[in-house]
Amino acid sequence: MPRLIFGAFAAASLGLLISGSADAAKPFPSPSAPAPVFYRSVKVDGLDIFYREAGAANAPTLLLLHGFPSSSRMFEPLLARLSGQFHLLAPDYPGFGHSDAPDPKAFAYTFDHIAEVMQHFTEAVGSSRYVLYMQDYGGPVGFRLAVSHPERVQGIIIQNAVAHDDGLGPRWNRMREFWADRATNEAGFRQSLTSLAGAQRRHLGASPNVANYDPDLWSDEFAFVNKSGESDIQIDLFFDYRTNVASYSAWQAWLRQAKPPTLVVWGRYDQSFEAAEAQAYKREIPDAEVHLIDAGHFALDEKPDEVAALIGAFMSKLSKSQRPRSTPMKSAHTPR
Repeated sequence: MPRLIFGAFAAASLGLLISGSADAAKPFPSPSAPAPVFYRSVKVDGLDIFYREAGAANAPTLLLLHGFPSSSRMFEPLLARLSGQFHLLAPDYPGFGHSDAPDPKAFAYTFDHIAEVMQHFTEAVGSSRYVLYMQDYGGPVGFRLAVSHPERVQGIIIQNAVAHDDGLGPRWNRMREFWADRATNEAGFRQSLTSLAGAQRRHLGASPNVANYDPDLWSDEFAFVNKSGESDIQIDLFFDYRTNVASYSAWQAWLRQAKPPTLVVWGRYDQSFEAAEAQAYKREIPDAEVHLIDAGHFALDEKPDEVAALIGAFMSKLSKSQRPRSTPMKSAHTPR
């Protein structure tokens, strides 16, 4: 969940696994000493793209791709817990968080376009090898990156992101009606998008542990989606989501062919996507590690320690199965 408009697991040898985005001479931090988080922006395709960065640049890189209608803020719990072992990059998409949000009349808010900007972002900050963490919209963005440049992806972490029809339950019938007839159905979607109750439901889902959730999560989100022009951006992306469903077979083919090391962490109380989707990934990746946890759509809201521990163990396995890399990429970021 973003900051919107308001303001050990692995040995040091893991630092050679995946190329990062800055000077290799930096010391690799101790797993017990979290690194500071930097808040930066970089010019990409004429836009200021905001991102959070933490950890030694010569450590394994996690590219953290956020969901709807979130931003890199949702990954603050991982930045605090994993920056002592890994290099974490968490960008805001155009139209989200603190990145530029051009008018939809001048910028096409499609998943193809956002993925293109994110690909150029990784090139601008000099990150050519990474493990993808994909949550919600991070799935459509990340799978496009993977299909376009499979050589850059060393593994994938799926957290409540969909690549099969299994994940789209009866609630998606209304979305399909919107795709078929945007003019008739758009007003209802705007009302749901901009309501405080809708923002709360996206986080709580069906969780019985309401007291574990900070209400700032949905009050900040409510303020964000009610910014001038923001509903236009999000409605365009709702409509373009149909291209993701049409791409499922291509993403599944890539998974079958590439068989990337895969970790699936799924919040069972998600009311957006069906829990059956978690196991669906095993059809393409039989060795995928799948965990259903007691959390909602935004699992980091409620179970950050559990998710961080699973990621740490997964990354440790990668260190044993993949050839080390020792040539870092040059950083090209600009401090914000």
